[in-house]
Amino acid sequence: MYLLPSFETFKTEKTEGDELLFTICIDDNLQPKKEKILMRKADTGNGITSVYLLPDGGYQYVIRDIYDQPCCLLICNKEFTQCQCALNGSQPMRMFGLNNALMLTFSFAGSFHKTMLIHASCVSHGGYGYPFTAKSGTGKSTHTSLWMKHIEQTELMNDDNPIIRILDDGKPYIYGSPWSGKTACYRNIRLPLGAITHIERDNHNWIERLETVQAFAMLLPAFSSMKWDPIIYNHLCTDIGKLIETTPIYTMHCLPDEEAAHVCQKVLARR
Repeated sequence: MYLLPSFETFKTEKTEGDELLFTICIDDNLQPKKEKILMRKADTGNGITSVYLLPDGGYQYVIRDIYDQPCCLLICNKEFTQCQCALNGSQPMRMFGLNNALMLTFSFAGSFHKTMLIHASCVSHGGYGYPFTAKSGTGKSTHTSLWMKHIEQTELMNDDNPIIRILDDGKPYIYGSPWSGKTACYRNIRLPLGAITHIERDNHNWIERLETVQAFAMLLPAFSSMKWDPIIYNHLCTDIGKLIETTPIYTMHCLPDEEAAHVCQKVLARR
């Protein structure tokens, strides 16, 4: 746990009957698989992660930091229930590697259980959670900070990767997570999902509710997935469809000002 300070508030005791989402074994003697196919090299903004498909349908990841130093080797079965990883380098490198390995594993193991990581900044208000998505640098964190400054009783839930889960009754909830980007906001909290809103810059403030096709096209890039894996990708597409059925999806065209927060909140609060 000394490598995972952001996980501290999420610690819990396993009780009888609990089913684990996945297990991960840290073994620094783990060696990379020789027989593999490179599927993608992804720039995460903090480094490069190489993704390899293994002959048994599982995956191998090599996680490198911003200095191109290899921090973690991660090998998972195809359901992401059984995983191994080897950590490398200094303590900050090992922290970075393990944190990213857990985020990857959680994201793809969760896809089998209607559970998704969404790249968003999320606030709580009026008993609901409201995530805001945007292209990098557009200002989703700026918009949530405007809510916290100008909309009473608004709190930050997570600033980068909250979790959305659709429960068995079909109702979606949003959760804090141990992954919050550059903002240390690691809250063990769950709220009903109020709406999902995409932020786009404009020269005046206005908001529109998206129709089904528009909503799907907006939401798909916001969730972690692997498009080349038909099972995981189909799970995600199905779950996005369920979100659209139950949750208002908006685009907020806005300036980075106080009025934008009020215009957005007024519409999202209509339930």
